[in-house]
Amino acid sequence: MAQQSEPSPAAPGGPRKLLYYRNPMGLPDTSPVPKKDSMGMDYIPVYEGEDTDDGSIKVSVAKVQKAGVQSEPAERRVLGRAVRAPATVQVDERRQAVVSLRFDAWIDEVADVTTGDVVRKGQKLMRIYGPTLAGDAAQYASVLAGREAAIGTTTVRGSRQRLENLAVPDTYITDIERTGKVPLRIDWPAPRDGIVLQRTAVEGMKAPAGEVLFRLADLSVVWVLADVSENDLPLVAVGQTARVKPRGYPDRAFTGKVGLVYPQINKETRTARVRIEIANPDLILKPDMYAEVEIAAGSEAPVLSVPDDAVIDSGTRRIVIVDRGEGRFEPKPVVLGRQGDGYVEIREGLDESDWVVVRATFLLDAESNLKAALRGLGEADARP
Repeated sequence: MAQQSEPSPAAPGGPRKLLYYRNPMGLPDTSPVPKKDSMGMDYIPVYEGEDTDDGSIKVSVAKVQKAGVQSEPAERRVLGRAVRAPATVQVDERRQAVVSLRFDAWIDEVADVTTGDVVRKGQKLMRIYGPTLAGDAAQYASVLAGREAAIGTTTVRGSRQRLENLAVPDTYITDIERTGKVPLRIDWPAPRDGIVLQRTAVEGMKAPAGEVLFRLADLSVVWVLADVSENDLPLVAVGQTARVKPRGYPDRAFTGKVGLVYPQINKETRTARVRIEIANPDLILKPDMYAEVEIAAGSEAPVLSVPDDAVIDSGTRRIVIVDRGEGRFEPKPVVLGRQGDGYVEIREGLDESDWVVVRATFLLDAESNLKAALRGLGEADARP
């Protein structure tokens, strides 16, 4: 609750003796003659009876009332603020897989699987024949059949390792060990659950080693990449809750957590990417879908804060004017934190017991806030 600052007793009339000029920032620096500080601000004259050790400013009743000075206490509050940004849905990079071979082969058959289909891990995608694979498999079968060495010896292990290096399914190797026979063709399975994003495999084609034949993605969890303005970026942190509304489903909302704030700014849009992980069990969210994101960027715990209007930006530092009572005011540099609900967090510079000036007509000009505050409160009143 704002309060009208306590008026100070009127000073007796008559001329007053000028003692010195003090630093307008409240620093321990005085001058016997008028001067300006490094920011071009006039030093404030101090007269007999106004000398203090704390750098405060004495203000008369008339000046306080004319300026309309009001004060509020610095208190602990939960600051609520939402950061809003446009976004797109993207595939989680960790949930993608490609199907390719580590050896040249021919595709004899492709399963009834097309782009957009859902596949399960182990499901047959195609049947292939590979001369290199067949040769290594025949050698392994020969070693086992000839009993040149017991299972587990160097010869057997080396022969089996060559098959494993080709990334063939485990069932292919165990079938050879169980039957002693080498299948000429092998059914190649899906490596994971997912959606088929791309299929290039065609029946009868030669598949060179390394060529992508299928591209799969698990969409049960997706990324939402929000383009957050650089001005809002200091408010966003990993772990904050985010609400995602896809434009195609305006009546649906998804909740997730900020997983990453990307370390670069887009020089054209002046935005940074913020990654939000969203559970998508019914697969409503699709890659490249547009969405609107709202990130709860306020403080989760109460923080010491003051009204936004209490902070004066001098250009090089942020300052508040502390109401010391009995017509005395003291400028104090502060370190700011988050903003929200018309308040700003004070990380350094104030105590909970401090009252700060929150309303005065001379604080309107943003460029000269500090000079107006200090001179308006003290300089005119200091003249004899």
